[in-house]
Amino acid sequence: QVQLVESGGGLVQAGGSLRLSCAASENIFSINTIGWYRQAPGKQRELVADITRGGQTNYADSVKDRFTISRNYARSTVYLQMDSLKPEDTAVYYCRIVSAYHDDWGQGTQVTVSP
Repeated sequence: QVQLVESGGGLVQAGGSLRLSCAASENIFSINTIGWYRQAPGKQRELVADITRGGQTNYADSVKDRFTISRNYARSTVYLQMDSLKPEDTAVYYCRIVSAYHDDWGQGTQVTVSP
């Protein structure tokens, strides 16, 4: 099992920015897909953004043009840059990796956006 540790969450005002990090315990080069998900209170967990091994990115419609997913192989870290944050972005954000041998989740980091 690959250990994933998210960080970078916090409290920010609407319109502000945060950058989330997801540090993996192993090299992520062979991982097929790395994604960021979020779960708001009383709602189902949803995909926010993901990136494939080939570099293709995919975003939820609600975050397009505001969020950017990226990765750093040397640091085995995936990032989620979140700009123009809205109160509806408030949730616990989770990192997930998927490969032929892994389907692992991090413990999550809280993001709270105040009006």
